[in-house]
Amino acid sequence: MSSGPLVLGTAGHVDHGKTALVLALTGRDTDRLPEEKARGISIALGFAPLQLDVDRAVSLIDVPGHERFVRHMVAGASGVDGYLLCIAADDGVMPQTVEHMAVLRLLGVEDGVVAVTKCDLIEPELAIEEARELVGKGPEIVPVSSVTGAGIADLRAALTRLVARLERRTAWGRPRLFVDRVFSVAGAGTVVTGTLWGGAISIGDRVQIVPGTTEARVRGVQAHDRPVDIASGGRVALNLVGIERADSQRGSCVVRAGDGWEPTTLLDVELTWLSEAGGPLRSRRRLQAFIGTAEVGATCVLLGANELIPGQLGYAQLRLDVAVPAVVGDRLVLRSAERRTVGGARVVDPAPARHGKGTGVVDRLELMDRGNEDQLATLDLARSGRRGIRIDDARARRIGAAALEGGWAIPAELAETAGRSLRAAIGDGIDVPAARAATGLDGPVADALIAALERLGQLRRVGARVLPPGRGAADAATQTVAALIAQAGLRPPGIVELGEQTGLAAKRLEAILAELRDAGTVIAAGDLWFDAHAATAAGEAAHQRLSDGPMGIGELRDLWGTGRRHALALATHLDAIGMTRRIGDNRVLRRGAATNIGGDANSRAD
Repeated sequence: MSSGPLVLGTAGHVDHGKTALVLALTGRDTDRLPEEKARGISIALGFAPLQLDVDRAVSLIDVPGHERFVRHMVAGASGVDGYLLCIAADDGVMPQTVEHMAVLRLLGVEDGVVAVTKCDLIEPELAIEEARELVGKGPEIVPVSSVTGAGIADLRAALTRLVARLERRTAWGRPRLFVDRVFSVAGAGTVVTGTLWGGAISIGDRVQIVPGTTEARVRGVQAHDRPVDIASGGRVALNLVGIERADSQRGSCVVRAGDGWEPTTLLDVELTWLSEAGGPLRSRRRLQAFIGTAEVGATCVLLGANELIPGQLGYAQLRLDVAVPAVVGDRLVLRSAERRTVGGARVVDPAPARHGKGTGVVDRLELMDRGNEDQLATLDLARSGRRGIRIDDARARRIGAAALEGGWAIPAELAETAGRSLRAAIGDGIDVPAARAATGLDGPVADALIAALERLGQLRRVGARVLPPGRGAADAATQTVAALIAQAGLRPPGIVELGEQTGLAAKRLEAILAELRDAGTVIAAGDLWFDAHAATAAGEAAHQRLSDGPMGIGELRDLWGTGRRHALALATHLDAIGMTRRIGDNRVLRRGAATNIGGDANSRAD
């Protein structure tokens, strides 16, 4: 037997007795608004716990049946696991009956029970026949009367059998609660309710309201109207501390902070265009997309055919007006500007690049849809070129790629060619930018190749230099000198002080400093030696400030937080490498000057 909390949703045409049936089953009147009482129809979503002879919590969502409120029905149905379809015996199947069933099928809700209502008014045989034609052979059909109570016990038995075989439709993944109600409770603060998708949420959890970055803490949790410490699905209410009622609204989503959600405005989907859509779907049509309780404007860009005729499936990219937290497999309902349900979508890629048709776009989505990760990686690798792809080492080996550092992979032949070009370019040593350029790869991929070749012993990277194997290995004395200079930052000791601190002879110290300079670890500025990283940061800071106008040595000294001697040495070096020019007592930025302070003073442009 299945276990865990479930949510059932009513469906059916307006005035077919959904709310009355919920009252008969649960004892709760879900029409809570004065306007609903006055008009006798449901306008908003209603909720009630349903007690059945099963060991699991069950809730009923009562949805509006009027065509004006189908969008509310979609919001309510988004998280249900099964349905209770109501068809009045005196009306039979009506337009919203058909539309509601279409919505449920688009959401992947396939199982339910049909109640043929108002059987005290007319014999139900014709309505039962129409119901069977609509829902197929599976669902039980039970004639009932909410007025006389006839059939209610049979309906409860049918619902018990339904619940016993249902699984939570949205049980997988990280927790998400799409909000359908927000209200304030005196002394407690803001409360949000919704159907909890995915994993559990507990008292004390930090949560985030999406879209946006507002965070809150969960002070209290109710599941199916009962206080609990932890909720793991079904109807849930969260008492949130740290937000106001206005910070959340129906359609927003509560996610657990730190779960790595990256809400997206782009979704690659498999799209179903309904037979009842009334005409073909052409690319770039504007639609309303419903995911969870969120209703978002969307532009639909077809990725295969130029159009979808009614009844067809195809791949498309939905470009949403508002970001949503989506995952693979999420279902969306699509409605037209004429307020008709025209289609649905299943998310294949929740984080695609913005693209149109393109070569191979559909091929890639088909591979993603089939879950064939190795074939997908092979396709992506073939198209990546110098950009490479990020995959795990085991998959890289399976598809015959070269696995580099940091999870990067490139075609094996490209790795061999790039490595050969780099080794030929190294000579006695080159700086890192030149090494990257020699590979012909994009920056991060080039760095990954350099690191991989270093691990294989084919080269050495020392500071900002790439050297042949065996060159640049630092002995203890070299490491000591480099460490002293690095620790000093922009106030390095002079060579005499370095000698006193290390006990090294002058000639040995000069040789070490030259070696560190060639490796790109230090730079020489006058009679001082600066750590290359610290000096580069100083150069970047000066470049930014000098963009606003000339600076004197005192201003540079204050900017760098160093003494006058060190500031003069750095400023002189900036002049020497062509970043700045001295005019009187000021430095000005040369036109087109780069920010790299570690440049060669002998190769600057005049």
